[in-house]
Amino acid sequence: MRSLVSTSHLHLAAFALGTVGWILCTASMGTVEWRVWHVDNTTIISSGIAWVGIWKVCFISYLHISPGYKEQFCHQFSGNDPSIPYEIYAAQGLLLIAMFMGLLGLTATVFALRNADLRITHKIVITRFFLLGGFFYIFAGLCVLIPVSWNFYSVMHNQSIAFPPDYYLPSKPASQEAGAAIPIGIVAVILLLLSGTFSLSNRFPVTRDAITKS
Repeated sequence: MRSLVSTSHLHLAAFALGTVGWILCTASMGTVEWRVWHVDNTTIISSGIAWVGIWKVCFISYLHISPGYKEQFCHQFSGNDPSIPYEIYAAQGLLLIAMFMGLLGLTATVFALRNADLRITHKIVITRFFLLGGFFYIFAGLCVLIPVSWNFYSVMHNQSIAFPPDYYLPSKPASQEAGAAIPIGIVAVILLLLSGTFSLSNRFPVTRDAITKS
């Protein structure tokens, strides 16, 4: 019979992929570059480029348009702003859920790996924690996939956002492209789903003695 340590190699890979995927999920959530807007009017937006994130919108301006901001102007999205599209608010909620689910997956996997290495817990319990971690990883990956796909669709169709006048932004850019947060999110989805698949596909063998003791 293979030992617990020898059968946990795939779970170690799942833990490594899940960790990187969770970090990338967090990075994507905090990055403002979800959509890169190219605008024609450079009177206020000096570089002609604005970055639309899921928490705020920013652009470079050499005009003193807001107290304390002479170069980069950012406007935080408020929770009751009807002009902000649904995909942005959905991204806020789903990525927070994904970050929490990914953390639970890491916790379950660490517990299982630790007990597998020390052999201080029953194999069936360890297997259940690996399975639990796998479900958390997959759920987190799906929570990242939805907002990333939705916002990428909006970028590809150059959809507009009716920003309030104090945002100093047009309702529709001349063109727009996907920012760095979207490919980061895509990689996070791939890693989290792979991690979940690895966790669910490999189980420790259960011997007759183990079944009797359970």
